[in-house]
Amino acid sequence: MTRLPATPAAADGASTPYALVDAARVARNIQRLNAHLEPFDVRLRPHVKTAKSPELTRQIWAGGTGPVTVSTLAEAEAFAADGFDDIVYAVGIAPDKLRRVHEIRSGGVDLVVLLDSVLQAEAVSEASAAFGDRIPALIEIDCDGHRSGLRPEDPELLRVAEALRDAELRGVLAHAGESYHCRGAAELAAAAENERAVTVRAARTLRQAGHRVDVVSIGSTPTAHFIRDTDGITEIRAGNYLFFDLVMAGIGVCDTTDIALSVVVTVIAHQPERGRLITDGGWTAMSQDRGTAEQDTDQGYGVVLDADGRPYPDLLMTSANQEHGILSLREGSTAALPALPIGTRVRVLPNHACATAGQYGRLLLDQGRPDVGHTVLHRVGGW
Repeated sequence: MTRLPATPAAADGASTPYALVDAARVARNIQRLNAHLEPFDVRLRPHVKTAKSPELTRQIWAGGTGPVTVSTLAEAEAFAADGFDDIVYAVGIAPDKLRRVHEIRSGGVDLVVLLDSVLQAEAVSEASAAFGDRIPALIEIDCDGHRSGLRPEDPELLRVAEALRDAELRGVLAHAGESYHCRGAAELAAAAENERAVTVRAARTLRQAGHRVDVVSIGSTPTAHFIRDTDGITEIRAGNYLFFDLVMAGIGVCDTTDIALSVVVTVIAHQPERGRLITDGGWTAMSQDRGTAEQDTDQGYGVVLDADGRPYPDLLMTSANQEHGILSLREGSTAALPALPIGTRVRVLPNHACATAGQYGRLLLDQGRPDVGHTVLHRVGGW
């Protein structure tokens, strides 16, 4: 961990664009989900794909470690090296990655893979026999979006379980991806219940066929915050909640004041005749995710704040080129375009925190102490 010095010219001491994380908001977001899940007899297995930072993830356990979900084997390797030893790799396993899975497991890490086909199950079984390592697997369940996974009534479910003969069937896993398109609390609660019910039904099907099912894992940031019944569930996963974003605010999971990640950019040009300001951060800084475009309020490429986190009325990054962000007022606004001198730094709240953070090799953590500068958090890159 390194620190950047504070300077009179730029209290952050960093060159724009860069990703800034509000430590107080992260802590508040962690506490909120922990408090919501406390009454339920389930464990939280956070997804680390948003922050990709072992140091930041440790804050969930007050500096310790716990069970995590990863989206890449690079994440699994980095978190294993940092002392995390209970990891679910929640992307369908490619057979050519199984040797790498075994190498991680050889270090004493309980790394579990995900699959939804007989071919994958046979590959995991064959690798288990070849390595002398009963690799544990979860069968992915399709609870809504049909991106991947099996329905509980699909005969393939039992065939996949049977094909894991030399491996270990650990349980089932689902992700309510369609919850990102919900509108309001009632729809979010319904999505959470559907996710639970479908996954529990799949577990029941397997058990009735004589298979052991120890893990029934569900989760997304929206459903984790709106689940009301966890009967039959052993664990809940969520990742975006550490930072939140404008998509989550748009569906009612959080408020914009909960969003912990922003991108700091500098005003580099004025186009008053066109009602525009130009910044040095475009879609390579923000990502091209336009997740709010289909919501009731389109936030462009992001909501613009001043350096202290106060929003400018109706000011958005309305357009973006690779290295240029265009700031202008929301369509129909009666607000005045703010007079921001060239060199002014502003912050932009992202549509999708995972995609935006993914543009950066490091995050700067603002702990509210300008006297000591910002803490540099290095993110895990690659796959």
